[in-house]
Amino acid sequence: MTRSLRVTVWNEYRHERSNPEVAAIYPDGIHAALAAPLAAANHEVRTATLDELEHGLGADVLDSTDVLLWWGHQAHAEVQDAIVDRIHARVLEGMGLIALHSAHFSKIFKRLMGTSCDLKWRVANELERLWVIAPGHPIVAGLPERIDLAREEMYGEHFDIPPPDELVLVSWFQGGEVFRSGCCFERGAGRIFYFRPGHETYPTYHDPLIQQVIGNAVRWAAPRAPIAPRRGRSGALEPIG
Repeated sequence: MTRSLRVTVWNEYRHERSNPEVAAIYPDGIHAALAAPLAAANHEVRTATLDELEHGLGADVLDSTDVLLWWGHQAHAEVQDAIVDRIHARVLEGMGLIALHSAHFSKIFKRLMGTSCDLKWRVANELERLWVIAPGHPIVAGLPERIDLAREEMYGEHFDIPPPDELVLVSWFQGGEVFRSGCCFERGAGRIFYFRPGHETYPTYHDPLIQQVIGNAVRWAAPRAPIAPRRGRSGALEPIG
């Protein structure tokens, strides 16, 4: 039986309220589209958005979150640094983080990576083909060898991130570029997964295979029970001298 996890789905929730094209695809917000399949998998799911008090991410919310999903695009700079500090501390303590699409430029992802996280991009209604390159990894469990998205935004290399601890998906685009689209990292006791697809004007998060990747990633990123390390001044375990 799959363990039920406490999942918080965070979204700016700006495009859906200002762009009719996005609202037609995600009438209840991208966060609702992401939350629904996770709730259907019996996880305990809550959503939070940028314009809520403390962006919906008060200490009580984060302290009771096993995995945080993050979707942001046009308002990265509006996220309060104190909230970023709080999320950063929780990841180091063991909370999982799933950074989706343009969350590569979020304050929290850049803080955790320590790099610019910049890349090439283009919106041209082109085919994205995501190839599974680590078929034994739990994030791609049950998937075919590739996922084809008929229309997506292009992200291209070079992607300015540290080398991933594990790379599980690579994208090819119709215009010729490739991109590291499924990247795993560990920071402190926390696991982080960056997953590229999800431009707001395409119905990517309604795709069952994309939902499957995200569901797998949530289970992979869930907190484990690490051995608590002892630090500071320490006596010798064996006789010295």
